[in-house]
Amino acid sequence: MSPRTFEEKIKPLAELEEICRTLRGEGKRIVQCHGVFDLMHPGHVRHFEAARAQGDLLVVTVTPDRFVNKGPGRPVFNERLRSESVAALGSVAFVAITESPSAEDVIRLLRPSAYVKGSDYADAKDDLTGKIADERRAVEEVGGRIHFTTEITFSSSSLLNLHFDVYPDEAQEFLRDFRQRHSADEVIGLLKDLQRLKVLVVGETIIDEYHYVQSMQKSPKELLVTTRYLREEHFAGGILACANHAAGFCGQVDIVTVLGAADPRDQFIRGHLKPNVNPAFFYREDSGTIVKRRYVEQAFLNKMFEVSFLEDGELPLAVSRQVEQHLAAVLPKYDVVIVADYGHGFLNRELIRILTNESRFLALNVQTNSANLGYNLISKYPRADYVCIDEPEVRLAAHDRRSNLEEIIERVAKDLSSRRVSITRGHKGSIAYADPGEFFPVPVLSREIVDRIGAGDAYLSVTAPCAAAGYHPEMVGFIGNAVGALAVRIVGNRTAVEPVPLFKFVTALLQ
Repeated sequence: MSPRTFEEKIKPLAELEEICRTLRGEGKRIVQCHGVFDLMHPGHVRHFEAARAQGDLLVVTVTPDRFVNKGPGRPVFNERLRSESVAALGSVAFVAITESPSAEDVIRLLRPSAYVKGSDYADAKDDLTGKIADERRAVEEVGGRIHFTTEITFSSSSLLNLHFDVYPDEAQEFLRDFRQRHSADEVIGLLKDLQRLKVLVVGETIIDEYHYVQSMQKSPKELLVTTRYLREEHFAGGILACANHAAGFCGQVDIVTVLGAADPRDQFIRGHLKPNVNPAFFYREDSGTIVKRRYVEQAFLNKMFEVSFLEDGELPLAVSRQVEQHLAAVLPKYDVVIVADYGHGFLNRELIRILTNESRFLALNVQTNSANLGYNLISKYPRADYVCIDEPEVRLAAHDRRSNLEEIIERVAKDLSSRRVSITRGHKGSIAYADPGEFFPVPVLSREIVDRIGAGDAYLSVTAPCAAAGYHPEMVGFIGNAVGALAVRIVGNRTAVEPVPLFKFVTALLQ
């Protein structure tokens, strides 16, 4: 049964299950290791040798590319190359690529006598994923045990960062300096500290629909684009997405928003909010809830056109009074109020007055989009503690296309009496500002883009609590760009940016 070449060691998971069953029947003690193994190094070799000593033969299971959760640019080597590197070692008997994101399922499938991890997992508190306890339970369920090796360790991430161009050139230079002053543990600790904050998110609810289509031939009779409908997805967008992003990091997140009574979609909305998000819905009778339907060419996720279902007139007076009374009653209890103003009629002058007067810490994004271009500017707010908008929006607010961006930021910050500002700049990264006159440019941390929709909301939703907690502006910019790098890899608002993937990405960046 022993393979002759390393290629023969790599087996489909189902075949490896059969092999392990046969070997157990022969009385063999199977040892299992599991991981990404993105860059084979001496630490891995020593680890596998020590693991092999715990039984009669060693099998290694490898995380597939789609579940490698270490941020953009990873894995550097695809799952086949990673499997071949592992299989080339004499201590390894068999290798298989798994079919799930975690090890528990494959442990139960292969039923090893020993499941072996490195010493950096021996203390469960150091495990970012919290999975080591689940893996221990899984191996004990099948009659095995967990074992931790004490061999020399190296970090694949730090070696890749040092010797491979995993990140853009500007990011490499920035990270070399940032690593000297900050550790991954420090950043992750700051993010975990946000759990103590109570957050209110205020703004418009938007349902994002992606209708996936396939391009067909042009009609011979009409000058129009013809497509074939394939499928559709509906996402919780607008402030629903903001709340879900914030809820991964902050213990309590509440929402104040307006829905359309004609077609409220409230059952869908409640089903797509995280458990620690508590909404307060107000209903306007003159419309349905805002829906933005995008037709998307499925093969390359190219957006072809959009149909918006919205009523962006002034909020009816009776509804406005209800919202005003609610806000006046609840605003003082929140550590941070995040306002995402998409300019679709909800946030009128009176609501803006209450928000700016009564919020203990007001974080503000005022968005320019196709429905309000030039009419929805951050200058309509008299004050904010933290401003987070993109470069075109801050230039529109200043009525200034060409002046130095830093001068414009200072001008807008002064007008809003804001001591903290973040300006996102797309492929140029972001600039974090702190009064008086401190600027901290942070480069983009990845150029891998799947979908830009919602990336700005993700940046706002995680950096606003950071700013409210008083974190250094450069730290806020770094966290925001890390969040943005993860957000642009998510289709629409299919999922929020979650803490564990962000922690892993931060660790990969700073090792």
